[in-house]
Amino acid sequence: MTQLDAAKNQIITNEMKYVAKSENLHEDFIVNKIKEGKIVIPANINHKNLNPVGIGEGLTTKVNVNLGSSKDKEDFEFELKKLEVAIKYGADAVMDLSTGENLGELRKLIIEKSPIPVGTVPIYEAAILAARKYGFLGKMTKEMLFETIEKHCED
Repeated sequence: MTQLDAAKNQIITNEMKYVAKSENLHEDFIVNKIKEGKIVIPANINHKNLNPVGIGEGLTTKVNVNLGSSKDKEDFEFELKKLEVAIKYGADAVMDLSTGENLGELRKLIIEKSPIPVGTVPIYEAAILAARKYGFLGKMTKEMLFETIEKHCED
């Protein structure tokens, strides 16, 4: 069940409770704003050590930090150090913008180590896969894109 499904059924999830407490707001406020589509709580059930955050109307401003490898610099320890520094200095979320060789492996590692939400860009990986397979990212198929999106969601 998604946060939206729960809110529509007046179910207050642990994530909603956590966000309400961290924002110093009443749980009903969070539920109603989620129902209205004005707050989201990005909380993938596969992100096991997540401390959820709420994003949207009536909530504090969130800070997102971009990180990620490239084909020129793929250093997992360096990316994990960036994650550590982002968390230490109060980032609310991170975005993995990796375009290196071992995208899935690094993405899983970042998610495993991150207590804050992790965003990804599946189209980057799908484009890289198309370029590797066909020599041109413009040959990306819709199947490649949707398979990559599904893989990111599973992670």
